Amino acid sequence: MPHVSFDVDAEAYDGFMGRYSRLLSGQVADLASVASGQRVLDVGCGTGSLTGELIARLGPAGVAAVDPSQSFVAATRARHPGVDVRRAHAERLPFPDGAFDATLAQLVVHFMKDPIAGLTELGRVTRRDGVVAACVWDHAGSQGPLRLFWDAARDLDPDVDDESHRPGTREGHLVELFRAAGLRKVQGTTVSGRLEHATFETWWESFTRGVGPAGAYLASLDEARRIDLRDRCRLRVTSEPFVITAVAWATRGLA
Repeated sequence: MPHVSFDVDAEAYDGFMGRYSRLLSGQVADLASVASGQRVLDVGCGTGSLTGELIARLGPAGVAAVDPSQSFVAATRARHPGVDVRRAHAERLPFPDGAFDATLAQLVVHFMKDPIAGLTELGRVTRRDGVVAACVWDHAGSQGPLRLFWDAARDLDPDVDDESHRPGTREGHLVELFRAAGLRKVQGTTVSGRLEHATFETWWESFTRGVGPAGAYLASLDEARRIDLRDRCRLRVTSEPFVITAVAWATRGLA
C-alpha cells in the first residue's frame, strides 16, 4: 500500500479534499449538538474546515484543535488566531480527562493507526455525558467523493487499495468502533455534500498534488499507467460541468 502523506501544503489539501470536508462541517457540528458556551475539540483538524465552523458557533476561545501534520497545524493556527492548535495524534491527545464538552473527528477515523484507541482517547478528554462525534467517507459503498477515481483505478489494477477496507468506511462499522471504544448511547446516521466540478481537467489536477492515498497511488505509477488511468477517468465524465455527491457515515456517542 502506498504511503499516506498529509505533509503537503495546506492549499494542496484544500483543493483536493478540503473542498468536500467544508460541506460536512456544519452537519458534524449539529450531530455533536455544539452550542454556545461549550468548549470543543477538533481532532485531525486538517487545514481547519471544521475548526472554522466551531469558531463561528463558540468563538476561538471555545475551540481547540490537533493534527499530526505540521503543515496543517501551521495553516490552522494562521487561519484561526486564538484557537489552541497543537500537533498530536488522536491516540495520544495532550489534554486532561474530561476537558471538553464535545470532541469531534471529521474524516479522520479511517486514518487512525488504532481507531479503537483513538476513539477511546476522544472519550477520555470529553466530560461525562459529553458528545463524541465522527464521520468517515462511504468508500466501501462507493458513495465517497473519490469513487470515480477508484473505480477507474480498479479497472487498471484490481488489487489496488481503494480505501474501501479502511476503518469505518462500510455501513455500520463506525458504530461498532464507537461501542468498542466504550462510548454510550451510540447512534449512526449519514452526512453528505454536493460539489460541482467545472471541468474534468480541474478535477484531475487535484489528484496530481500527492494528497492522501489517491494522490500517493497516482504518484506511484509510471507515466504510461498514469496516462491510462487519466483516460479511464475521463471516459467516466460524460458532461461538464459535473457534480459529485459524496456520502459519509456519521456517528455520535456519549462519553
